[in-house]
Amino acid sequence: MGTVNIEEDESSLYILFDNIRWEEKSIIEKAKELGRKLQTIDCKDLILFLNDDFNVFKDKIILQRCVSYFRSLHSTAGLEGLGARMINSLHTAFMCGNKLISHLELQKNGILTPKAMCAFTSESSVKGLDKFGYPVVIKPTVGSWGRLIGLINDKESAKTVLEDREHMFPIYHISYFEEFIKRPPRDIRAIVIGDEVVAAIYRYSGENEWKTNMALGGRALPCPITKEIEDICIKSAKIFKGDIVGVDLMESEKYGLVVHEINNTTEFKNTVKVTGVDIPKLIIDHMENLLKK
Repeated sequence: MGTVNIEEDESSLYILFDNIRWEEKSIIEKAKELGRKLQTIDCKDLILFLNDDFNVFKDKIILQRCVSYFRSLHSTAGLEGLGARMINSLHTAFMCGNKLISHLELQKNGILTPKAMCAFTSESSVKGLDKFGYPVVIKPTVGSWGRLIGLINDKESAKTVLEDREHMFPIYHISYFEEFIKRPPRDIRAIVIGDEVVAAIYRYSGENEWKTNMALGGRALPCPITKEIEDICIKSAKIFKGDIVGVDLMESEKYGLVVHEINNTTEFKNTVKVTGVDIPKLIIDHMENLLKK
């Protein structure tokens, strides 16, 4: 996929990516199938002149699909600053991209989420966990696909994990912990487009795994979209001002449904496969509806 020459093209629908996954390929192929014009921009080739009085990005509808969090965040900031209508916006990218910030925003707006704690040194983390209690889940504030997420059962394990993180990139020196939620061996991924929950799946843990990430060998089954799921997901999407987001929920034995993550450039391959919902078409329809406004 090559980059597009924006100046020579009248189309106002674009998809920005840095890697072509199943999701990006399916959106591009669906646009071709429908005869709709969707131009591609490879973020690795993108150059933004941020002080131009005239720029070619003004009023363009651009679907942000970069895998890299930092590339996604900064390209969204640059393009939105130059007048593009980004899906999702910089606000959504920033709020969804950091688990600590997401937690606080959900809590502030009345969405149930796992109890959490943060600390800024290994020593203060261990002291905090003495009060917070075990077992606990440690998560990087920025990250995806279940990477560097661990279940810590006791103080000695905590010390070992935290000592290892002291040698990592500084973002991992910020320790973020969530209570371990007692739940069935699954969570729920719901896809929200605009004002509608278009599909939902149960994501079951893989063998000998407590995480439900599909990348770790989990499996998916259709999940009925109840009124409760719909209300929580729509409210969560609106809190983050998201056009297209994935909302991850857990069925807590203690609290009921809790939201543990809102995904900005959400993956939906398994959701399409399991539910049969044509999410790529719904995304293109949403982009075109925004263009008409």
